[in-house]
Amino acid sequence: GQEGTIARVSGESVLRRRLLEMGINRGTRIYVEKYAPLRDPLELVVKGYHISLRVEEAANILVENVRSKKR
Repeated sequence: GQEGTIARVSGESVLRRRLLEMGINRGTRIYVEKYAPLRDPLELVVKGYHISLRVEEAANILVENVRSKKR
């Protein structure tokens, strides 16, 4: 998977608020654990929690310092 630091969270106010409430906020480390067979949804690890998001929702998360990581 890939790992990086969240730089920005955008999107409509309801979606943005939902992402922020799940701990997806600026400065937080985020890791892509895996994709579903058809690549949607994807499973993210944020602050030790596993979160599944649709790809269109995850597109609102800008990530910096992305690097590959094996778990």
